Amino acid sequence: MSIRLKLLRKKLGITLDALAEMSGMTKSYLSKVERGLNTPSIAAALKLARALNVNVEELFAEDQPGQARYSLVRNHERQAVAGPGPGYTVLTKQIGSRSLLPFIISPPPEFSDASFKEHLGEEFLFVHEGQVEVDFMNERVILERGDALYFNAQTPHRLRSLGEVQAQLLVVVHDAEG
Repeated sequence: MSIRLKLLRKKLGITLDALAEMSGMTKSYLSKVERGLNTPSIAAALKLARALNVNVEELFAEDQPGQARYSLVRNHERQAVAGPGPGYTVLTKQIGSRSLLPFIISPPPEFSDASFKEHLGEEFLFVHEGQVEVDFMNERVILERGDALYFNAQTPHRLRSLGEVQAQLLVVVHDAEG
């Protein structure tokens, strides 16, 4: 039985360092789990599932042939992914089996760290509330409420909220590997 930790972590855009901090486990241990060199205990699997905000079965599940035709997440069922950096709210179930990953993101007022995110696939941002700055290393773009931005997710990028109103963005990531 192999664990799908790396797939789920990458789909959520979470670094190994961030997952280590969120789960209380070491980066070294998580790396071994991702490479199949270590199998987590039930307690560790539960911690990882909580940190990633998924059902523990998703960590071990193979692709399910009877997968639901749709994923419905009611407003009261939304689950936040806590951790350093922006706050994420996942807007779909069974993230491990989806190629489009919708989130609501509330970026912090300062860039959370000096590193830029980059990943396979494409990304779409829609500013639902407030104002946001997108930093592409050599260019910064300011988006207002109602603005939309689409880009290749391999372009290094990071986000921050501007102004007094906390920005809220609908972010849809297309996972090129999915």
